Amino acid sequence: MADAFVSFAVQKLSDFLSSQVSLRTNLREEVEWLIKELHIIKSYLGDAEQKQSGDHRVQQWLFEINSIANDAVAILETYSFEAGKGVSSLKACPCICRKEKKFYNVFEEIQSLKQRIIDVSGKRENYGITNINYNAGEGPSNQVTTLRRTTSYVDDQNYIFVGLQDVVQTLLDELLRAEARPSVISICGMGGLGKTTLARNLYINPNIVNSFHMRAWICAPEKNTVDVLKNIIKSIQSCSKEILDWLERMTERDLEIYLRALLKKRKYLVVVDDLWHREAWESLKKAFRDGKKGSRVIITTRMRDIAERAAEGFVHYLRFLSQEESWDLFCRKQLDVQAMVPKMERLARDMVETCGGLPLTIVVLSGLLSHKRGLDEWQKVKDHLCQNIIEDECTEILKILSLSYNDLSTALKQCFLYFGIFPKGQVVEAENIIRLWMAEGFIPRGEERMEDVAEGFLNELKRRSLVQVVDTFWEKVEVCSVHDLLRDLAIHKALKVNFFDIYDPINHSISSSCIRHGIHSQEKRYLSLDLSNLKLRSIMFFNLGFRNMSHINFSSVFQHVYVLYMDIIDGTLPDAIGSLYHLKFLRLTGVIHDLPSSIGSLKNLQTLCVKCNFKQFCQLPPETADLINLRYLAVPYSEPLNRIRKLTSLQALEGVSCDQWKDVDPVDLVNLQELSMISITKSYSLNNISNLKNLSTLKLLCYADESFPSLEFLISCHNLKKLLLEGRIEKLPLFPNSITMLTLVDSKLMEDPMFILGMLPNLRNLCLFRAYQGKEIICSDNSFSQLKFLSLDCLWNLERWNLATSAMPLIKALRQNGWIGGRFSIGRGPFQKIQTPTFTILVKQLWAIQIIRGSGSEKRPPPWRDAKKTTREDRVSVYL
Repeated sequence: MADAFVSFAVQKLSDFLSSQVSLRTNLREEVEWLIKELHIIKSYLGDAEQKQSGDHRVQQWLFEINSIANDAVAILETYSFEAGKGVSSLKACPCICRKEKKFYNVFEEIQSLKQRIIDVSGKRENYGITNINYNAGEGPSNQVTTLRRTTSYVDDQNYIFVGLQDVVQTLLDELLRAEARPSVISICGMGGLGKTTLARNLYINPNIVNSFHMRAWICAPEKNTVDVLKNIIKSIQSCSKEILDWLERMTERDLEIYLRALLKKRKYLVVVDDLWHREAWESLKKAFRDGKKGSRVIITTRMRDIAERAAEGFVHYLRFLSQEESWDLFCRKQLDVQAMVPKMERLARDMVETCGGLPLTIVVLSGLLSHKRGLDEWQKVKDHLCQNIIEDECTEILKILSLSYNDLSTALKQCFLYFGIFPKGQVVEAENIIRLWMAEGFIPRGEERMEDVAEGFLNELKRRSLVQVVDTFWEKVEVCSVHDLLRDLAIHKALKVNFFDIYDPINHSISSSCIRHGIHSQEKRYLSLDLSNLKLRSIMFFNLGFRNMSHINFSSVFQHVYVLYMDIIDGTLPDAIGSLYHLKFLRLTGVIHDLPSSIGSLKNLQTLCVKCNFKQFCQLPPETADLINLRYLAVPYSEPLNRIRKLTSLQALEGVSCDQWKDVDPVDLVNLQELSMISITKSYSLNNISNLKNLSTLKLLCYADESFPSLEFLISCHNLKKLLLEGRIEKLPLFPNSITMLTLVDSKLMEDPMFILGMLPNLRNLCLFRAYQGKEIICSDNSFSQLKFLSLDCLWNLERWNLATSAMPLIKALRQNGWIGGRFSIGRGPFQKIQTPTFTILVKQLWAIQIIRGSGSEKRPPPWRDAKKTTREDRVSVYL
């Protein structure tokens, strides 16, 4: 993580030299010296990161490096701010004197910084820190096998997987089912959910032992595919010294061929446990092509894409345990459970609930309590539960969870740690966390949009099971969260590297050297502390505690801030907000009456977001149009903003109403890609939207029960990919062929929309919510050629669905939450042959709807009952 601090500092110092063209020679030389020395220090950080766990001196050394990097950025940002202040000619002489003093102060501070760098360089030699490849070193493969053995929570006598007996049976049935060729089952989930335990439970099951003549188990977290192949070969045959020497001389291709020959014509079960890297699987799968009928491979992994690619359809995602299952597991591991008095049981139940259904945590808690005696001892554990679980050296949970963290790149580590600053249990909007990462400088600049890169980072954390998806929309993460224990891990790691600090109101403690502060309560008490010497980059207030912000000293305390995140009960932002020259992210939540005109001075602002409670509006000043670097604007403002076209950097605009939009000339909004408009009425024209040449996402919401004006302009939006229309549509328009996602809400259409929608060549996601009032839907031949996801809600009058055999050939999932018709049935007219996998999926889902809704047809046998056994395409989960 120190690498992230140093890299950020080097980038900022380099940017400083580029921007300060007229910088004095001696100061330029000093900055160049800093850049060179920080580059040298960076090459030693890999060795230091590895040695810090066993040497507190090295930990302190890294801490000092972080402080130096942060201070270097803060010093030059202060100089830039002071040098950039405009002055009038009448005050020129005093100003020159002040600038000379400021220059002298900056020069002195850099001299002090140089001395600190010389000191840490000397300590580096004393501590034996060497120049090594940062990415080399202890990977996740080390200690994994030992950790697996110590954290199993199988009932060894009865082979019962606690809480998931039905899962064991389902996977057993799949493993024992006859298949024409070898197939793969993937077990996927975050660290500590029990992937290895479940796989081991299957591996030693008597039915499996009797069914598979050859079994092999290999733990494969190594990235070196050659080693993985060798280990599989060694595990399925006895190897003499000659064979072992021969294997060492083999290339990867030779090993693939040899393993394939070993497995050929044998019925085998191979478990590849803890697979981390795609490259390893791409090589392994070539060896698993042949084998006797019924051969199987089980993959366990934390990586969703590896699981899905390997299994090609049969993936089991492990879930968290319920409260009852969690208590059952705790009791199985707690030998003295019968001796617990009622108060101890209540304490234990509370602690088990805190574990959030993560089996590994429950096992660790049980082991921790087994060494404690008496009610008082258990109460102490409960009072410091997270600290005990994370930091207790007798447990391996920190190491298990850290495997995923340690495997991240430096940029992804920063992004993951950032989740720890949010309050416990709080869900996080994906849009919010993405723009926070951008403001913090975690997202590299390049040819690709920063928003897209950041979204890729979030998906990568999701893929690695470090982030949980709470809600999705249009196949994208909408709301997410992290497990409480992973949040505690993030806090634990963050505090060690001085990444952020969370204010403790009980002890009145904050880190004076930390650049990010999170305040979850007692804001007034926090602000009463002496914050004048801090070089804060981010300040985040999460509790609705502000009633008057005028007492906040913005200009001195927050002068270096990039991020300001505030929940406000009721208030007005003071003029002093305009002094935050470096501010990139401003988010206000609560009741905000208006924003001051000084906000136009925030030339570096990228994100301006105001979330007003009770549907209140916020007064947005004309000076907002001066925010030349603004990329995201989401404010429910009440007055027209005629100069909005000046915001040429704007990428996303939310919450604008027709009253604000009607006088806007969008031709200059050359970078606008996302537009969300509210309070639309039939009297307004939306035709000028077609002038947004780069518009890719459009959301239009009518006022109350209003109808849309003409939507014919949509056909001219040639780059539009995602479209949401909420409101009555009198006539369905023609849509551009570029549309991939379409949502219609409260459209109240009387004519079947499927004829028009089915012709869209790229449509893959369709949602109809109270959109159609007719009784019949017809999907003709070759319609919806690319559709994968279909959502139907509250189609009150629908009774028949006529689905042609060749319609929706790629459908993967159907979502249904509301009532669909009173006598809904699948049509059996000329369009139906009831043979395609597509039709089987739809019928299964819609039949379930019919039974749930009690339509009177429960006794009729399902139309798929006599069909052949369901294919892989049938094993699909209902999305959302």
